[in-house]
Amino acid sequence: MLQIRRSDARGYADHGWLKSHHSFSFAEYFDPAWMGWGNLRVINEDRIAPGTGFGTHGHRDMEIISYVLQGNLAHKDSMGNIKGIPPGDVQRMSAGSGVRHSEFNHAPNSTTHFLQIWIEPNVTGIEPGYEQKSFADAEKQGKLRLVASPDGAQGSVTIHADASIYAGLLTGEETAELALNPARKAYVHLVRGELDVNGERLRAGDAAVLASESRIQLAKATDAEVLVFDLAP
Repeated sequence: MLQIRRSDARGYADHGWLKSHHSFSFAEYFDPAWMGWGNLRVINEDRIAPGTGFGTHGHRDMEIISYVLQGNLAHKDSMGNIKGIPPGDVQRMSAGSGVRHSEFNHAPNSTTHFLQIWIEPNVTGIEPGYEQKSFADAEKQGKLRLVASPDGAQGSVTIHADASIYAGLLTGEETAELALNPARKAYVHLVRGELDVNGERLRAGDAAVLASESRIQLAKATDAEVLVFDLAP
């Protein structure tokens, strides 16, 4: 089973300082058909206006991944981390028993564009944690690079969840393939550009939802950046 979730079918919120597309039900956007997929609960495509951001707020028992596409995301949390997250970095925050943080765009003239991803953990009440790693474009060009996994394999960030995330950059004749366990679920989110997923055309912001499939094949790409999720059933 492969279902296409078009970009313009997502929820949308315009708060002035923040413009956000919601792939799944979030805040005031509610669609009972799109509460998540497997243990993937949130993909928000956020654009933060210059000099603004999310004030200090709390989370609990969630694996939160930030993937910056443009600009820089300034992060500060109750664990003592004060970081800047540029494009190419993957940040993982395990909320565990409870954490508070803020996220800002301190640039005076440019928007910060990023994906906020939430995955439900397979353990709860753990000590909060933070990890951030950089993945060069060369590691993702023409392939799917593992960037998050339960065991930190291949230098990926470690998430406390039964899920793996791959990032890829493809264009022209480049192709990439990922074998799947048909008993699991998968999700493909096209960040930018265009490509085919198992023969179905996606454009920026589109997603493919997969179940009972044995592989994902990406092909016929035009300046594409893509995230692929291997998820719990």
